[in-house]
Amino acid sequence: MRITLTRGIALVAALAASSAALAAKPGKGIDIDTPEGAVEAFRKVQCSTQDKRPTVYYWVGETYSRVPGEPDKLLFLFEGMNVRQCVTVTDPTRGKGVRQVSREILFYKDPATGAIIDEWRNPWSGETVKVLHIANDPVNMRAPIFPVRADGKPYKSEIKVMGDHWWGTTTVPLFYRNPLAGDYQDYVGGTYHATEMFNFFGRMSDLTDPKKHSADVNVAWARISDWLPWMKMRGRAGVLYFNGAGSKLDSYADLPAGMRAAIEARAPIYREPPPVDDQRPNETSWTYFKKQMESAQ
Repeated sequence: MRITLTRGIALVAALAASSAALAAKPGKGIDIDTPEGAVEAFRKVQCSTQDKRPTVYYWVGETYSRVPGEPDKLLFLFEGMNVRQCVTVTDPTRGKGVRQVSREILFYKDPATGAIIDEWRNPWSGETVKVLHIANDPVNMRAPIFPVRADGKPYKSEIKVMGDHWWGTTTVPLFYRNPLAGDYQDYVGGTYHATEMFNFFGRMSDLTDPKKHSADVNVAWARISDWLPWMKMRGRAGVLYFNGAGSKLDSYADLPAGMRAAIEARAPIYREPPPVDDQRPNETSWTYFKKQMESAQ
C-alpha cells in the first residue's frame, strides 16, 4: 500500500522475505526447511500458484496527524485495494521463479460520514484543497523471486510459527530524494521520509496444503510519513500516521459493493491487474501527484 499497502512494492518484498524457504514434499505438503518451496509459498500468499489468476488485497483504516504541541487529529478514513497476478519465470541457474504485477487504489473518506471526499478543508491553513486519491499503476515486483537469491544463497524462512499459526513482520524505512524536489535539496532538505510496517497472518495447515492454489492471509499495515503533497502544508512541522488492516480476497467480485462502485465510476482499469509482461516504472503517490500537477499545467 504505497502510500498504501502495498508500498507496494514494499508489500512484495516484505512477503518474499517472510514466506521464504518453503518447499513441497510428496504427500507431506510444503516443507518449511528447504528453499525450493519459497516460490510456491510466496505465490500462495501474494496471489496464486496458477499463472495469470487475478487476486485482490483489501484494507481499511484511519489517518491521523501528529504536530508538536497539539493533540493528534483524525483527518481521514481510508479504503484501499491492490489487484495483482503472478506468472512463472525460469532461470538456468536460479531455477523456477515467479514475477508479480499489480496496481493499487486508495480512497480518502470523511471520518464523520464515511463518504469519499474530493475536497478537504485544511484545518491549519483554512484553505480548501482538492483531494488526490491514491492511484498507483503499476506497483510491480522489482525483480522475480527465485529459490536461489541473486547472491547465490538460498532463501531462509523468517516466519514465526506457533501451533497452526504463522506470521511475518517487516519494517521498511524509506528515505530518498523527493520526486518533487529541486536541484539543491541536498543542501536545504526535502527528502522523502517514511516508514511502512507490515504484519501478515495465516494458518500453516492452509499455507502448506499443496492442494490449495492460494492461502488465506490477513494483513495489518501501519505507516508514518510526511504530509501528503496535495494537503498544501507549506513545510509545517508534523507527520501523518496510518493504521489499517485487511485481508486477501479471492477476486475483485469479493470487494464490498461500495468499493466496486467507486472503482467502476472513477478508475475502472483497477478491476484488473496489469499484464504480466508490464515493464513500466512503478508509480508512487508522489510521482502520481507530480504527473497530475504537470498535466493540469
